[in-house]
Amino acid sequence: MKVLVFGAGAIGLYIGGSLAGAGHTVTFIARPQAAEAIRGAGVRLREKAEEKIVRNVSAVNSPAEALAAGPHDVVVFALKSYDTAAALAQLREVTAAPPPLLCLQNGVDNEPDIAQAFGAECVIAGTVTTAVSKAGAAEIVVERERGVGIALGHPLSPRIVGALRHARLNARAYPAAGPMKWSKMLTNLIGSATSAILDMPVAEVFADRRLFAVEVAALRECLAVMRALGHSPVDLPGTPVRALALAVEHLPAWLSQPVLKRGVGAGRGGKMPSFHIDLHAARGKGKTEVRWLHGAVARYGTERGVPTPVNQTLTDSLEALSAGQLRKEDFRRRPEALLRLING
Repeated sequence: MKVLVFGAGAIGLYIGGSLAGAGHTVTFIARPQAAEAIRGAGVRLREKAEEKIVRNVSAVNSPAEALAAGPHDVVVFALKSYDTAAALAQLREVTAAPPPLLCLQNGVDNEPDIAQAFGAECVIAGTVTTAVSKAGAAEIVVERERGVGIALGHPLSPRIVGALRHARLNARAYPAAGPMKWSKMLTNLIGSATSAILDMPVAEVFADRRLFAVEVAALRECLAVMRALGHSPVDLPGTPVRALALAVEHLPAWLSQPVLKRGVGAGRGGKMPSFHIDLHAARGKGKTEVRWLHGAVARYGTERGVPTPVNQTLTDSLEALSAGQLRKEDFRRRPEALLRLING
């Protein structure tokens, strides 16, 4: 396949580099520093003790430059959700009919935005459950390999699944986008906002009885919204989402807390949540995707009459911290500060 990857973050490099390594033609649309690194040294993929450098890739700085180079079979959207609007605007300046867009972004709002820009027939929903971190401008580390989910319903979906499997990415096809994307979002919620707000590792969040109760409440709210929308949890590649849902809703805290703490620690490897990286790391951007995750739970909950106070508070708090309206030091390792906001 001829693939155009919009975004050279961890997921974009992982998917694009893996496809190129399997012989597919891959071009990245990336910021100048990342594009220069890709052109100069290729994409470096590290997993466990293995390292592979993929050099048969190209990189450009804009959609106009990419699309001028010739037709592509698919455009992979591998961007942060807060960059979607700008990326769509750039694409619209170049073409009214781009190739099909495979959306591998977190949350459930990006596919509707793409559909509004170019039509529902242009959208293919996907999700990545493999934990990947970025170690350099064109270098990624696979923290924990799981796989990729692709929703059927588009004529190109089976071919994409085949290409991803050919690249050894453990791709699985799903009959519908909604349950797949909401199930992934459920896993994205685990500890992410709380970790960022309190500047604590997720495993420590889950070890605290009070914070564990916050996490369970947020997940239960998400499951209630999913039910209101008619979506049941589905297992994702390497991710037993249905078991997570059962544990959250039916197991007592004394039993579920140690189980989920171990699962969260093993699942993340050494990777901090992206919310935490965006808020605290030196390369943090002063932006957050929380509106597309916890915020989406709250928004859809309001539309369906499902109360979501915990997700709303986590959204408001993290956005205020990212905007500098709240002080990070007032919350750093101080669970009581967050609990006061949640409990009113």
